[in-house]
Amino acid sequence: MDTTFRPRRSVLYMPSSNERALEKARTIACDGLILDLEDAVAPDAKPSAREAACAAVASGDYGNRELTIRVNGADTEWHVDDLAAACAAGPDAIVVPKVSSADAVLQLVEAMAGNDAPEHTKLWAMLETPYAMLHAEEIASASDRLTVLVMGTNDLVKELYAEHVAGRQPLLTGLSLALLAARATGKVILDGVYNDVKNTDGFLAECQQGREMGFDGKTLIHPGQVDGANEAFAPSEKAVEDARGILQAWEDGQGSGVVTYNGRMIENLHVESAQRTLTMHEAIGALG
Repeated sequence: MDTTFRPRRSVLYMPSSNERALEKARTIACDGLILDLEDAVAPDAKPSAREAACAAVASGDYGNRELTIRVNGADTEWHVDDLAAACAAGPDAIVVPKVSSADAVLQLVEAMAGNDAPEHTKLWAMLETPYAMLHAEEIASASDRLTVLVMGTNDLVKELYAEHVAGRQPLLTGLSLALLAARATGKVILDGVYNDVKNTDGFLAECQQGREMGFDGKTLIHPGQVDGANEAFAPSEKAVEDARGILQAWEDGQGSGVVTYNGRMIENLHVESAQRTLTMHEAIGALG
C-alpha cells in the first residue's frame, strides 16, 4: 500500500458537463478535483459529462492535482455505465455517493475489480445518511481500497430534518462519529461543502472548525474557496517552527530523562504530532 502523504486541503467539485469549468480547473490551486457526474449534471447531460470526465483524466493536463470522478449512486440508472467508464479511465479515485454499509463498499470494490480498474484507482465513499454515521467504522474498515471518507453534509442535514446553522450543531454528532471511524481505521476524511459562496467569513469559520475537529481537508463548490481551505488546513509557520523545535529538542535530549521545549515537557505523542506536521508541510511544498 502506498503510504506517501498526499495533501487534500482543498478538493473541488467541478461539473463535468461544463467544458469551460473543466478547462479552468487545470489552473486552480486546489489539491484535488472531483469531476462530477452526479448532482451538478442534468439527466440529459450525463452521458456526455461521463465522456468529458474520462477524457480529462486521460489528458494529463491537470498537473499534481489528485483527479477523481464522482459517479452516480448505485440506485440510479447511470451507475453501472459511470462505474465502467471511470474504471477504464483510471483516475486517482472513484467517488461514490450515499455509501451506507460495509456490504455496499464490498460490492463497489468487486465491481471495480470486475471492470479492471487499475490498482492506483481507489474508492472514496461519501457518508450522507444517519445510518452511515452510525455504521461509519464498519464502512471505513470494509476494504483497503477505500482510502477516503467524504462527508455529504447537505444530504445529512436533509435526512436529519435539521437546518444549516452557524457552528453546525445539528451535525456535530455525525461528524464526530465519522471522524472517529476514519482515525480508528487509518482513513483520510474530508469535511462537507459550505453552500454560501459569498459568505467568506462563514466559510473560513467552518474551515477552522473542521481543522480543529481533525478533518484532513474540505470539499468545495467554488474556486473562490480554494485559497481559504488551503490556508486553513495547512500547518501555520508557527506550527512548523514548533515542530522543528520539538524534534530537535527530542534528538538533543535522548538519554537525559525529561525532555522539554519552551518549558513544556515533550513525550512521544508530541514527537509524532511534530513529525506529521513537518510531513504535511513538506508535502505541500512539493506541490509547487
